[in-house]
Amino acid sequence: MKIGLSLSRCVRDIVNDRVNIADVLVIISRTDFDPRNADQWEGIWKGYGGGQTLGSPWSQPEWNEFLVEDEDRVRNVCIELWEKGKLHQPRQFGAHPRRRPEIWLEAVLLDTDLESNPAAKSAWEQFQLVAALTDVKINNKYQ
Repeated sequence: MKIGLSLSRCVRDIVNDRVNIADVLVIISRTDFDPRNADQWEGIWKGYGGGQTLGSPWSQPEWNEFLVEDEDRVRNVCIELWEKGKLHQPRQFGAHPRRRPEIWLEAVLLDTDLESNPAAKSAWEQFQLVAALTDVKINNKYQ
């Protein structure tokens, strides 16, 4: 399972087939927008340099590799993340997270860790429930 820490960089990885969207538990984004809203989407698309724009002075041009004809594909990934509840935006709740160098975190718990830690076992069981509700596939054979 993957936890993303950047909307622009995580969406770029999904669109470029580096990460399967089914493997994403959540993306914790510094944005505050609804990808279904045309005006808000336009600001995000241009802010990240989509369609070969230069990007805004407050954003990184993470999408400058995407051409105008890629916009629908990029937007559809954002909409899918939004609709599946995989996009968490702390700014909607008054928080202002800083940009992190990490893009993805891996979430893995081993059976031996679970048996010796009842709190971790309970958290893992709750995670599995949430994953099942969001169509996330869990690799139980991770070593």
